[in-house]
Amino acid sequence: MQVGASIVASRFVIDQTAPASLALLRYAIGVCCLGPVALLAPRVRFERRDLAPIAVLGIVQFGVLIALLNYGVRFVPSGRAALIFALFPLLTMLIAAALDHERLTRAKSAGVLLTIAGVALALGERVLAPGSGGHAWLGELAVFAAASCGAVCSVLYRPYLQKYPVLRVSAFAMLASVGFLALLAIPEGFFDRLPHFTGAGWAAVLFIGVGSGAFYFVWLWALRHNTPTRASAFQTLSPLTAALLGAVLLGEPVTPGLLAGLACVVLGLWIAHWPEPVRADDRIDTAPRAGD
Repeated sequence: MQVGASIVASRFVIDQTAPASLALLRYAIGVCCLGPVALLAPRVRFERRDLAPIAVLGIVQFGVLIALLNYGVRFVPSGRAALIFALFPLLTMLIAAALDHERLTRAKSAGVLLTIAGVALALGERVLAPGSGGHAWLGELAVFAAASCGAVCSVLYRPYLQKYPVLRVSAFAMLASVGFLALLAIPEGFFDRLPHFTGAGWAAVLFIGVGSGAFYFVWLWALRHNTPTRASAFQTLSPLTAALLGAVLLGEPVTPGLLAGLACVVLGLWIAHWPEPVRADDRIDTAPRAGD
């Protein structure tokens, strides 16, 4: 839901800056929120061999994913892009099963597919809107690649979240992404002049940044204490939240399809979380770690 709210806030402020510059500000503020708390937490030293993988996961989760998504929406209507990105939990489930991180079950499969159908219902005709130019297929491929990046990261984060405190992993991964986004923001002239926002624009940027820092910590905490598929299934609430907030704050229409889609997503999440028999190798370590 926080991602959906950030989409609405980003739409409000995007005409006052450039995409990579906004992403850099967003996660720089997030690091400023997480960093001091992480430094005050009990000290835990990362093993040297784990530093690069955690940094790469942070760069892919924020830098590469955002770059692919921003490229995709240049050629693909927002509705179709949102539906393609809603494949995130399905891809997570397939990747987790392929890597033997979790089992495919009928309940999880049915629940995930129902949430995707709910997103399609909510977006309605926007899914079928024509793309721009002859590069629509490139845009669709870029959005699909962005969803794949998120799915892979969701699965691969888990060993590090079991090994280290979530707060420190969050802060370090986000800090790594800020360095990558700084490189993307250079061509936009971010460092040539101070950012210029209206008062309301700064409020939106601060909301996005603070919310992103808090969300990322909660997201990784959820990945540690639940399976990647069940945690990522909630990502389908993002376009629905954006649509509902767009209706309240931007005067966009609330359609019967949106309400039906929301009902499908909620039902799908409930089905995906049906209890299932737990095998010894499926048990999730929920013992508290230092700093959690």
